[in-house]
This record gives sequence, C-alpha cells and structure tokens, in this order.
Amino acid sequence: MIKLLRVDHRLLHGQVAVSWFNSLDANTILVANDEVAQDDFRKSAIRLAKPENAKLVMKSVADSISAINSGVTDKYKMLITVESVKDANELIQGCAGKINSLNIGGTKPREGTKNYSKAVNLTNEEAKTLTALQKNNVSVYIQQVPNDKKQTFEEK
Repeated sequence: MIKLLRVDHRLLHGQVAVSWFNSLDANTILVANDEVAQDDFRKSAIRLAKPENAKLVMKSVADSISAINSGVTDKYKMLITVESVKDANELIQGCAGKINSLNIGGTKPREGTKNYSKAVNLTNEEAKTLTALQKNNVSVYIQQVPNDKKQTFEEK
C-alpha cells in the first residue's frame, strides 16, 4: 500500500525519515530515482538517514513502476520519495490508478522557477504537469511536514 508519494530534491533526510515515516505508520521507504539506483556513494549517504525500523529500497523509476505494478510491494506500507515532478509524474502515469495523491515537499530554486512556498520552486512546465495531474483526479498539495497545513497546489 502506498501511503505517500513525495517530491523532495533531497530524497531522504530527517524530515522525511522521522516526521513523515512515523506519522504515516509506514514500514518501507522507496527512493525512486534513476541516478541513485546507479550511484553507490549516494546510496550510502541515503542509508544514513534511514530510520532504524524502516525497510529501505532504492530503485530506478522504471524498476519502481514494475515492482508496484507486479504487486510485490502490496504487503508494505510505503513512503515513496522522488527527486522531481517529472519522476513523480512518470511514477503516477506508470502505476495507473494506484497513486491518487502527490505531496510536494521541496524543490530547490533553479533558473526559471517561481516560488510556491518556502521550500517549493517550480518551472512553468512543472506547474503545468501538476495541474494536468489534478485534472486527472490526483490530489496535489504542498506540505513540508505532517504538522503543517496542507496547501492545495494552484498554478501561478
């Protein structure tokens, strides 16, 4: 069961590892990221942030989609983190009907981005992707930590 899909450019860190993991009563964290899946150094760094009681899996986005669609992940209560809106969209589209909400937790400022909250900066293309997801009945919201109020995404 997918408890949360979160976009966070840092992937796994204290906020995700402690706050979200515990509040969701999750038992598994899936980091879906093509670069991490092939980078042993980044995998090691991410393992340091893993809660002691968590199962941690790091796969490419395509392999994550395959695992979710195969049913092998159904027995887990999963928190999924991705690095970008692009990866989140790919995951949602590839797992048709299995993911119906998207938490935008953190995207760093980059050239051509607009600020949507203290930790969320999006390009026009990313904003349009999120709006398209909403039109397809995916709840898209900004929320850094579980105690923060959910802010429904609205394109600027």
